[in-house]
Parts: sequence; structure tokens; C-alpha cells
Amino acid sequence: MLPNRADAGDRLYFLDWVRIIAFFVLIAYHVGMYYVSWDWHVKSAATSSALEPFMLLSSPWRLGLLFLVSGVASGFMLTRLSARRFMGQRSVRLLVPLLFGMFVIVPPQAYYEVVEKVAYSGGYLEFMRLYVGGYPGFCRGDDCLIMPTWNHLWFVAYLLAYTLVLGVIALALGPRFDALAHRIAGLLTGWKLVLLPLAVLGLAKVLLQSRFPTTHALVDDWNNHAYSFTLFLLGALLSRERGIWQRMDAMRWSALGIALTSWAMLVICFALPETPAMRPVLDAWWNGQRLVYTLCGWCAIIAACGFAHRHLQVDSPKRRYLTQAVFPVYILHQSLIVVIAHNIKPARLTPMTEGLVLAVLTLFISLGVFELARRCRPLHLLLGIGKNGGAPALRRHGAMAA
Repeated sequence: MLPNRADAGDRLYFLDWVRIIAFFVLIAYHVGMYYVSWDWHVKSAATSSALEPFMLLSSPWRLGLLFLVSGVASGFMLTRLSARRFMGQRSVRLLVPLLFGMFVIVPPQAYYEVVEKVAYSGGYLEFMRLYVGGYPGFCRGDDCLIMPTWNHLWFVAYLLAYTLVLGVIALALGPRFDALAHRIAGLLTGWKLVLLPLAVLGLAKVLLQSRFPTTHALVDDWNNHAYSFTLFLLGALLSRERGIWQRMDAMRWSALGIALTSWAMLVICFALPETPAMRPVLDAWWNGQRLVYTLCGWCAIIAACGFAHRHLQVDSPKRRYLTQAVFPVYILHQSLIVVIAHNIKPARLTPMTEGLVLAVLTLFISLGVFELARRCRPLHLLLGIGKNGGAPALRRHGAMAA
């Protein structure tokens, strides 16, 4: 039987697989954003609400899961590095790709956004001059594009900020960090594994969401921080307790059932028409919807970790390769989707064919760039490629957080 506390030799291969799968779900989600009615950088002429319930299958949990796993990896790193070294190494590892992304990878997204939304007719070089200079005039009514921007790389910016906060917490607590981790893990037994995090995350969402809508702007995004940082910090604390993954394993089917039931309720809620007659009903149920959304997200995270612990605690060359590739692919993928989607519009492909083409080209061009970059050492730091071309397994010694 496995010991309750993780020892130094433990390798949590299943969390590498969770991270890999979650990032590739994110690629599929961003391809879907091209077709749904929700606002995005560029849009298909065939936008529809038909895909939105399926997009909602991953919306409540996808990024929360990534923050949790990143927290686990950061917690492992703090067992072999001082808090100061941890903050220094992670700052370089995250800040350099973020800045490179903002000024090289992301600008094509902003360029095609203003081409489609405000009929900008200038060339790309002229646009870049405006982009770097922070031009404020690309507006539709009160909606103005802020430049420079990090777009999908907000995750990296937030991860950098959370890493620094975690380092300060670890520095302040010292040995008490492990004691706090052990105490929290001791509380999360049985159904308390669902209910206690739900109470914290759900209360924060009820109190903050209406006052602080999600902006991804870091400084004013308090509802998002309450959710994402809580999961990141929880992951860092739970990294010290192996038994938590066995508990998620034991609860995986129940958690999956709750997550799917919650998803079905959310689909109904979001489909209700916002007519004057329905407005009082929607207002009365809005906090309930926020709690259901949080329940869906947290139970999906438990299920994902539980099923991965049961079935994916294995190493392989594929795991090692994909662990190397997934962060560079993440950095590249959204710009590729935007650029390809805009430029293949004249082909007038059917949405199903076009979506498949977008996914295939995005994935394999991203992997192709990664293959080139890992052979060119100066590009390693720019695209977040670890030493020796990649990342080790998620484990107490030598883990990756990004």
C-alpha cells in the first residue's frame, strides 16, 4: 500500500498527462471560439450557438485544473529550492516567454482582430508601430483594444504573479508550510473533498463575480484571482500529501456524475431567454448558477485527477515528448488559429471541414516549430523549453510549473 505522504522519489506521471490533455483541450476550445456566438478575435461567417453547450463541457474546469497542476509542480520545486531561488528561476522561466509572446507571437491576433472588427486597412508593419506605441484608437463604441496585449498568454502572466506570491508565503511560513499542507489535506477526506473547496470557491464567486467580471488584466480581476490562485495554492499545499490523489481516485465516478449533472443544469440555465418575463427568475437563480458552475468545475477537476491517477500513472517516450512540447505549443497555438482562420476564409470550406483543418494545421505547425526550436538553444528560453530540450516528470525533484 502506498504511504500517505509523498516521499522524495515519487513521480506523478499522471499529472503530466493531465496537464498535456488539458492544454490540448484548450486548443480545441479555441478552435471552437471561432464558430460560437461569443466574442473573440476573429469570427467565422458561420457562427452559431450550436457548439456552445459542448464548449461549456470544459469551461468550468479547464484552466482551474491547469492552475492546480501548476501549483503542485511549484510545491515540488520548493522542496529542492529555497523560496528566493524558486522565485528567481520561475520569474525568468515565465517572464521571458511572456514578453516574447506579447511582442512576437500575439501581435498577429490583434492585427487580424482590427482588420475584421474595425476594417483596418494598414499593413502589418504599420500596425506593429501602433501596437508597440500603445495606440488607443482601435474601438467599437466603448470597446477599445488595449495594446500591447497578452491575449491567451494571460495564463502565463497570472502564473508568474502566483509564483511570486507563493514564494513569499513559503518564505514567511518556513517549516510551517508543510504543517499547513498536512492540516489541510487532513480535512479533505470523504465528501469534504468536494464540499470544503466548493464552499471557499463558491462563496468567492457569489461575492465577487458581479463586482469584478473577468478581464484577464491582472490588476482588476479579483473574481478570477479568487478562483485561480486558490486552486494554485491548494495544488502547492497538496503536493506534500500523496494520499490526496488516492482520495480523488476513489471519488472519481461520483465526481464525474456530479460534474455532468451540473453541466446539464448550466446548459438549461444559459439557454433561458433573457425576456422581461424571465428576468426576475434569472436574477433569483443567478447565485445558484454560480454555485452550480463552481461545483461543476471542482468535481470535474477531482474526476480528471482521479481517472488519471487510476489509468495514467505510467511513463513512456510519448509522455516525455509531449511534456517537452506542450508549453511551446500553448504559446503558439492561438496565434496560429487566428492567422489560419482569417486567411482560409476565401476557400469557403464547410464549418466541419474548416474546423478540422484549423485543428490539424494548428497542432502540427506548432509541433513543427517546437521541433525546430528545441534544436536551437537560443529559442529554448523564448518558448519555455526546459534544459536538455524539455521538462522532467512532475515529481518532488526537478518539476516544471509551466
